[in-house]
Amino acid sequence: MRSLDTARETCERLHPGLLKGLDEFPLLERETAGSPVLDIFRNNGGAGLLVPPPYGGLGADALDAVRVTRALGAYSPSLAAAATMHNFTAAMLFALADRVVPPSDSQAKLLARIAPEGLLLASGWAEGRTQQDILNPSVSAAAVEDGYVLNGAKKPCSLSHSMDLLTASVIVPHSNGPDSLAVLLIPADSEGISVHPFWDSPILAASQSDEVRLENVHVPEHLIIRGTPDDPSRLDDLQTAAFVWFEMLITSAYVGAASALTEMVLERGRGTVNDRAMLGIHLESAVALTEGTARAVRDGVSGDEAVAATLTARFAIQKTLAAISEQAVELLGGIAFIKSAEVAYLSSALHPLAFHPPGRTSSSPHLVEYFNGGPLQI
Repeated sequence: MRSLDTARETCERLHPGLLKGLDEFPLLERETAGSPVLDIFRNNGGAGLLVPPPYGGLGADALDAVRVTRALGAYSPSLAAAATMHNFTAAMLFALADRVVPPSDSQAKLLARIAPEGLLLASGWAEGRTQQDILNPSVSAAAVEDGYVLNGAKKPCSLSHSMDLLTASVIVPHSNGPDSLAVLLIPADSEGISVHPFWDSPILAASQSDEVRLENVHVPEHLIIRGTPDDPSRLDDLQTAAFVWFEMLITSAYVGAASALTEMVLERGRGTVNDRAMLGIHLESAVALTEGTARAVRDGVSGDEAVAATLTARFAIQKTLAAISEQAVELLGGIAFIKSAEVAYLSSALHPLAFHPPGRTSSSPHLVEYFNGGPLQI
């Protein structure tokens, strides 16, 4: 399929050998708990996609990033979802380190290890913007003499078994100015961190989305990247950018799964030519929305405009994926459904997009206000 081939070529250019490594295992083996997909991702440079070149990464732009994520989603929806969590976290982390306050020597050394060593980042904070419920940290932090002590849990937490670093955001109060953001870099082997079963569904099981608990986990000052209290709007800009990256990438992950299902129909010549054309039109409309948004972000669209664009694309695609699932399964036919668990799996793997924050229902009044000329408050 032409557009999927473009995504595959982009992935091969940026991560040579990654897709070949995934293709050595059948789809259902890739998607089970304990599958090797995250090791393959790590070993083929996956961790460096959005890490800036000065830190040893690729510094991919938004269009390349969504294409890579789509290619991953076509091979392993679980991996695409987990890679999204790593990549959007990296985007926020390096933006904070470079554009708000320069990191210390020890922080810079740790950041410089992420791409070359394939360190995987899990997220202990929400995807969103300041002053909104969606951003409320999922872990509480108490200030101590040399850093913070953390307590709480993140569930589900993708990459829970493979993470090298857990990141958590904290809003730090200042007596002489506005609150500011701090991001804590927490080694996964820190005392007090434990992983517990949470994800019971076989769908996306390889994303390792179990519960991570933190019980009196001490994070020393040298592992804390602080913002500055004199530029709160800049912090909000960075959080907004991270939110945009998350929505773009997670949507593209599910478009990838839909691409694999559509490709089955086209390759097998199922249904009439009109049926196949309509299925392709549904899919390519989702691809165009995703890539069009990515191009806009790459070319400088930001702030509320970028958030509205990514959410509009995501919710439109959400609806389109349901149509693709229904039509593709029907065209592939009952025997394919009975004889191949891959058909049922891919069809089911399209639906979790609706579960990622923010929900369509809760977002609707804010989008309507924005469409009518008001501010956007997600």
